[in-house]
Amino acid sequence: MHWTNTAEHYGLAQIGLHWLSAAMIAVLIPLGLWMTGLDYYDPWYKRGPDIHRALGVLFGVLLGIRLLVRRLQPRPRPLAANDRQAAVARWLHRLLYVLPALLVVSGYLVSTADGRAVDVFGWFNVPASLHGIEHQADIAGDVHFALAMTLLAGIVLHVAAALHHHFFLGDATLRRMLRPGQRAPD
Repeated sequence: MHWTNTAEHYGLAQIGLHWLSAAMIAVLIPLGLWMTGLDYYDPWYKRGPDIHRALGVLFGVLLGIRLLVRRLQPRPRPLAANDRQAAVARWLHRLLYVLPALLVVSGYLVSTADGRAVDVFGWFNVPASLHGIEHQADIAGDVHFALAMTLLAGIVLHVAAALHHHFFLGDATLRRMLRPGQRAPD
């Protein structure tokens, strides 16, 4: 078991960051959808968005770390059946990095539209640096929702492709994201 990627396998760091990102998205999207339906008198009316915002900031930090680790390590070779599949996979993976980054930015613009900082569980605050734009919260909110639904569609395609590789093509695409490969003996 190794921490870094090789030409054939993902390392423990990349695998851990991938699954932690997936877990955070699995919480953030349902929480975001649920909290938008709360009425003013619900006890979660303020608490739900506070948790969503704080997790969104932490997810932004995680995404930055993930991009840095991805940049510093070799990428395992693709296991696509043909060049077209490899190109589609490459673009979908790019989309799965760009959409969450745009979600973090749009969520920040919604949260700071009134000039207040984003509190992250009382640990630190992210100051409002861009605010006061007319209808900022509404516009950024609509963009945030559209991006979240697009990300959800991308995730469905990503999971479907991984399952297709595993069950129909019989290659190691899914297995190498479930466990790190063994380093070749010296």
